[in-house]
Amino acid sequence: MGGGGQQTDRITDTNGRFSTYTWDEVQKHTKSGDQWIVVERKVYNVSQWVKRHPGGRRIIGHYAGEDATEAFTAFHPDLLLVRKYLKPLLIGELEASEPSQDRQKNAALVEDFRLLRERLEAEGCFKTQPLFFILHLAHILLLEAIGLMLVWYFGTGWINTAIVAVILATAQSQAGWLQHDFGHLSVFKTSGWNHLVHKFIIGHLKGASAEWWNHRHFQHHAKPNVFKKDPDVNMLNAFVVGNVQPVEYGIKKIKYLPYNHQHKYFFFIGPPLLIPVYFQFQIFHNMITHGLWVDLAWCISYYVRYFLCYTQFYGVFWAVLLFNFVRFLESHWFVWVTQMSHIPMDIDYEKHQDWLNMQLDATCNIEQSSFNDWFSGHLNFQIEHHLFPTMPRHNYWRAAPRVRALCDKYGVKYEEKSLYEAFADVVRSLEKSGELWLDAYLNK
Repeated sequence: MGGGGQQTDRITDTNGRFSTYTWDEVQKHTKSGDQWIVVERKVYNVSQWVKRHPGGRRIIGHYAGEDATEAFTAFHPDLLLVRKYLKPLLIGELEASEPSQDRQKNAALVEDFRLLRERLEAEGCFKTQPLFFILHLAHILLLEAIGLMLVWYFGTGWINTAIVAVILATAQSQAGWLQHDFGHLSVFKTSGWNHLVHKFIIGHLKGASAEWWNHRHFQHHAKPNVFKKDPDVNMLNAFVVGNVQPVEYGIKKIKYLPYNHQHKYFFFIGPPLLIPVYFQFQIFHNMITHGLWVDLAWCISYYVRYFLCYTQFYGVFWAVLLFNFVRFLESHWFVWVTQMSHIPMDIDYEKHQDWLNMQLDATCNIEQSSFNDWFSGHLNFQIEHHLFPTMPRHNYWRAAPRVRALCDKYGVKYEEKSLYEAFADVVRSLEKSGELWLDAYLNK
């Protein structure tokens, strides 16, 4: 029953009906090769399907033995199409006496959140304004063109090169936010077009891999700030984060680095190195080891375009230096924007929370302004983005008051900060975690 097969795992009673299961039975199937999930009270054996899942095998595995209804709804814009893929995996349903939610989740909250989503859908909050994304792409291409024209007209002097680097880093950062939109299937109605444009933007405009991004980022959204499930809190032992991990490391006397000083060395190995060193290596390693040849072709097209444009002015050596300096600047932008809403929040092991509580514990918002919207790619509305990842970002502001009202109703903390406070909280949280580690390391 819990093995690797799909069709053969269907079990019916003498009347030909699917078997029923308790939550206790479902929760036994969580290991690799034996994974069940529940969606809308139906039980599915996804043990083999995980290998073919477009979002990657790990994201489904993170929900093995759990109710995945809210995640299923959040990630898939075309639910009717996805249900067709689920149908052959169906092995039964929950017993009538079993609650729809597992692990004592608040059924009323879950139902109110479902109704909120339906209301936002009815009000058009999931409908795209094409002109918004056309203009956003146009301003990226314009920045790229301006950068090249400045070198053409004013030469390769230090001051002009610095200006060009800032312009190109801005274009790269904004392209990062745009690929994020298509990666989340929030622009076109059909997934195919979203995937195609996503590959163009992240591959040809940025020199990265769509499949690599999908694999990392969807896990982050599925289980944000959850150790062993969210790759964004895998700090490779360079940092300890949250309140739990530092104490755990301290008690075990783990000391790869002096973590009580991590809020200081963060400035040297965090923002400067994430994209030009760690991501750069990881992207190419992932494409080659997993045979992502289409992504590799898109990626190579970026490098061909860049070096054709800039080696004629700088030569190969200086063009490579310019490339890495642009990555260095972009990396600072990326790290501060993406971490300001997560690092200061709760970071812990799996708690099996409902969708609303899980996302609100792990995310916070930054005050809305035209600059903050542009600077962060609307990720200043990180709460709304995490709750509704397929919602076009230009509609987050419409959803925010409704989300806040729902949080107030159930006593869920809805946190919003200024941009400066959010940046400062990253450093303060790292300092606090470092102090927790040092205390545990010395005294426990």
